Amino acid sequence: MAPRVEKKLTIALNRGRVLAECLPVLARVGIEPDEPIEGSRKLVFDSKCGAVRLIVVRGDDVPTYVEYGAADLGITGKDTLLEHAGADYYERLDLGIGRCRIMTASPIGASEPSGTLRVATKLVRVATRHFAARGRQVQIIRLAGAVEIAPVLGLADCIVDIVDTGNTLEANGLEAREVVAEVTARVIVNRASSKTRFDEIEALLDRLRKAATKR
Repeated sequence: MAPRVEKKLTIALNRGRVLAECLPVLARVGIEPDEPIEGSRKLVFDSKCGAVRLIVVRGDDVPTYVEYGAADLGITGKDTLLEHAGADYYERLDLGIGRCRIMTASPIGASEPSGTLRVATKLVRVATRHFAARGRQVQIIRLAGAVEIAPVLGLADCIVDIVDTGNTLEANGLEAREVVAEVTARVIVNRASSKTRFDEIEALLDRLRKAATKR
């Protein structure tokens, strides 16, 4: 009987800033794409070590690929996990990269309206939970992007968004107000994979933990 060949471990990566910061961490544990990811139109990459396959997708899709088992692990921002409704994965490791904040922001110097607060955001669940915890009545206005202009155009009183340097807020006449959540890149693991490939995944998580600490 021919020996059983274990399929490659699949890791879903959040393209963009998180991808740029996590590739060096993966390289430190011996996982490197077999060809450059930057500038490539490909979405699936084999690794030089041959044991891992990397897929590059939108951040919002990383939990979905992991949840449904198309990927064994995923690396994406905590903001994505807070917004995602799925539960068929474990959040196992904080890599400490891709650091930013989810914050509320309003026009500079503006006071908060006393009535229903109109909030523009793409982080609908996050914003809803935040204002519910404050006991604040809000109308959530979902936008896919460019949320910073919503208060400028009178669409909303404030926004809930990811803030890094704050320069985009300032350029659009806004100022950061409340911190909703601290965000870093996290490693998530498919529930089934965590059982069927336990030793392999635990060994990788241990190496990633050490690599993240040494960066």
